[in-house]
This record gives sequence, C-alpha cells and structure tokens, in this order.
Amino acid sequence: MVALMAPNGERLNEIHPMMSEAAMPLFSLLPGRFRARLLAALVLALMGVPFLGAEETLAERTLKEIIERERDVFARARAEGEEIDEGRLKGEAQSLAQSYNVLLQQAPDFAPAYVAYGMMLGRVGMTREALAILFKANELDPKLPLVKNQMAKLLAEDGKPVEALPWIMAAIDLAPREPLYHFQLGLLLYAAREEFLHTGAFTRPALDKAMLDAFRHAAELAPDNIAYAYRHAEAFYDLDQPQWDEALKAWGAIEDRVASGLEKQTIRLHAANIFLKQGKPDHARTLLDTVTDGRIARQKQTLLDQLASKVEK
Repeated sequence: MVALMAPNGERLNEIHPMMSEAAMPLFSLLPGRFRARLLAALVLALMGVPFLGAEETLAERTLKEIIERERDVFARARAEGEEIDEGRLKGEAQSLAQSYNVLLQQAPDFAPAYVAYGMMLGRVGMTREALAILFKANELDPKLPLVKNQMAKLLAEDGKPVEALPWIMAAIDLAPREPLYHFQLGLLLYAAREEFLHTGAFTRPALDKAMLDAFRHAAELAPDNIAYAYRHAEAFYDLDQPQWDEALKAWGAIEDRVASGLEKQTIRLHAANIFLKQGKPDHARTLLDTVTDGRIARQKQTLLDQLASKVEK
C-alpha cells in the first residue's frame, strides 16, 4: 500500500485543496449549468460549507445540509480522539451514506453529490465504494481535477500506484498550478518506485527526473510552503546518484527564508549530514557547533556519533 501524506503529516484523503481560478482554467470554460453551479461551490468550499443562497436548487440545499452534518460528525470524532465512540461514529456514517444515496436517487446527474459522497466514503476507509462513486462523478463531468486527484489518492492507498499515476497526471493537466497535485505526484513516484520500474514505464534516470521535477514544481508554485521546500531538498538524496551539492544549495536557500532559530539549526543538521556523506567531517563539525537548541539535541548527537566513527577510521 502506498499511503500518500500531506506535508503536515495528514493522510491526503483527509484534506482537499481549494482550487483557484488560475488552477482550474476558468473551470474548464464553464457552461454545463455553469458547471453544476461551480461544482456546487466547490463542494461547499470543500466542506467548510456556507455559500449558495437564495437561488439554490433543492439538490444543492440538500447537499449543503448533508455536508454540514458530515462536518459536525467528523469534527466531533477528531475532538474525542482516543475516547471516540466507534459504534456511534459508525451509525452516523451509515446515516450520512443513506442521505447521500437518497439524494442521488432524486438527482442522479448531480455531480457535486457524487464528489462529496466519494470523499466521505474515502474518509471512513471504504476505498472501493469511494472509487465507484468517484468514477460516476468523472463520467458526469470529466473536467474535474478534484475528482481525478481523489481517484489517484485512493488507488495509491489501495496498493495500486500504477493505476493511480494516470489519474494524478490528468489532475495536473487540468490544474497545472495546483502545487498539491505536483507534490502528490512526487510522493507517488518515490513511494512506488520499484513498481514503476518493474512495469518498464520508466527507466531509473527518467523516474528520478520526474520525481525531482514534481517536488520542484510544488515548491515553486507554493513558495510560502516550507514543507514543500523541505521535501524538494530531501529529494536530491533519493536519486540513484544523490546530488549532494544541489541538496546543499536547496537547504541554504531554505535557511535564508526561515526566521526561527530552531528552523535554521534544523537545516544546519541536514547540511552537516550531507557533509558527512561527502566525507567532509571538518565542515560537518563546524556546522554542528552552531546547533545549540535542546529540542534537536538527540538528532545532533546522532550526527556527532557518526562524525566520531568517521574520525576513528
């Protein structure tokens, strides 16, 4: 199974990127009843709800009510943490599913309901059911990058990364300026590297280039997202022939951007690690001497131990 993760550590089927006009080329040039009211206001601002208003249809109003209930159910579940009543949550999820099914019986061509329902099923681990619902959403409107992205995530997490690849590529084709899609492509290529190589779809150099390019695009499209920049810098380690000098440049650029002392010292640990790999212990020691924050003392000590062993040799 390939579990795709967001930069903050969340599973990616728990988050949904907001898509700007730039990311969705005028929502593929609209019509289609203004693309089902801009996909029911981007599936009610991607679960934050509000919007719609006086002219909303019955299907839109019903979807809004279901999503409000869903948001409350999962917010309560998150708040309860380990104390969660699993029986109650299962019952509430079944009730939500029934509400979606009734809505889809009443409005069988209402794509936003399929999108929201598929996302909900994905959240509760019903991957195959979620995929079936999202396939239908894609049939109704094949120009929704959100749907193709969600399909890719679910297929990857179901252990089918090769099948996931064309879906995430299709999402990128439709929304080339959405950084999360590029980030997920990089994660997919990295996590399922051996499977992609086994199929013959990539040579190792081509796969490495595609992975590195994906992380680079994500970092460039979201310059304020340091997590994307971190993963881009780390990607130089993951190449068949690691590019240590390029990694050092990337970490140096990040250090120039961050403000906190802890972040700067964490970056120096990364740089010191690279110097050790390059056989430059004096450079590593110089950097490690500048790391004084107790919160990363354990990581510093690990590198000091490596440094000592290299000096002994």
